[in-house]
Amino acid sequence: MTTENRWLLPEGIDELLPENARQLEALRRNLLDQCATWGYRYVIPPLVEFTDSLLVGLGADLDLVTCKFTDQMSGRMLGVRADITPQAARIDAHSLGKTGATRLCYAGSTLQAVPQTTGVGRSPIQLGAELFGSASIAADIEVITLLLSLLESAGVEAAITLDIGHIGIYDALFSGEALAPEIERQVFDALQSKSGPDIARLRKMLAPDVATKLEHLAALHGSTDVLNRARNIFEGEATVQRALDDLEKVLTTVRDGFPDVGLYVDLTELRGFRYHTGLVFAVYVEGRGSAVAKGGRYDSIGAVFGRDRPATGFAIDLKALLEDATLSSPHTPPIIAPQGEGEALLTAIAALRAAGHIVAIDLGEGVDMGHAQRLVLEGSEWVVVEEAS
Repeated sequence: MTTENRWLLPEGIDELLPENARQLEALRRNLLDQCATWGYRYVIPPLVEFTDSLLVGLGADLDLVTCKFTDQMSGRMLGVRADITPQAARIDAHSLGKTGATRLCYAGSTLQAVPQTTGVGRSPIQLGAELFGSASIAADIEVITLLLSLLESAGVEAAITLDIGHIGIYDALFSGEALAPEIERQVFDALQSKSGPDIARLRKMLAPDVATKLEHLAALHGSTDVLNRARNIFEGEATVQRALDDLEKVLTTVRDGFPDVGLYVDLTELRGFRYHTGLVFAVYVEGRGSAVAKGGRYDSIGAVFGRDRPATGFAIDLKALLEDATLSSPHTPPIIAPQGEGEALLTAIAALRAAGHIVAIDLGEGVDMGHAQRLVLEGSEWVVVEEAS
């Protein structure tokens, strides 16, 4: 690399300059404070872990996007976290090891070898909340309600849509069909893309009853009327009916508490099928092609850490949310103070800083602080005045 381009960052890696960094930090603090009022305790997982624990139970998708390297001290493989959720599960299962419901929240940088979604960066700042120890639909409703409350607190003014589905429906319909791995992959892809031609092609490869279920499921996405259609189509499937009941409870809560949030039901959503075990959801903001938050139920992950605990939660991409948030911290103009060691000057500077003001010392080279005020001596007192334009 020549000296002319040493400033270049790797593709997909970005930085936040002072104003955006200030706004993101204000957003982070506000959302974490909101989580605390709901009983979620803050944890700070490490940036790297052994891949044995970082990737366990999460399948090939996370493995592909995790940056790995060999630990020179142990010789074992380390990974830089691409998702903080499994770390929270490890903390709940092993580091805390409590019984009953445990609520944890977190915020931190992540790194992806390749972006998980087209058009986004590889270094999201992830803020999330996880609820362990409850398998009830009330727990799922709590985390979804918390998520929407956080977006409301962030001042998102663009239209918000909650996209929701249930992994258990696909599982109930197809888990007993013993599909070959390659056929199952094609079924996954066809459902995710909602591709009519692919589904028609698969029909010729599947048993008639399996093909019929696939065609029915592929059409079940859209408005909340999807639930009634699904109830009629799969009337004899008890597990499917229970999943639809859970979805109805969530949708009723969201309609009552957040009437401005759009609702999209997608029973073909199989994101994280090998990871999620129940409700799955994502939040989209109008004008964005990718979700600003994702979540769902993942009851099986704790078993690999010695405690098989039910779990549900969500993660927000703070960088993506920042572009739509209107929340900002109170920001008074900075104050530029002269150099000096006089007791009165130092006392005035200390008092201003103690009151929350930004005070920068003028070192004689100018101060790059944008619109600023000046601390000047008027008579025997130091006072703040507007800097002349």
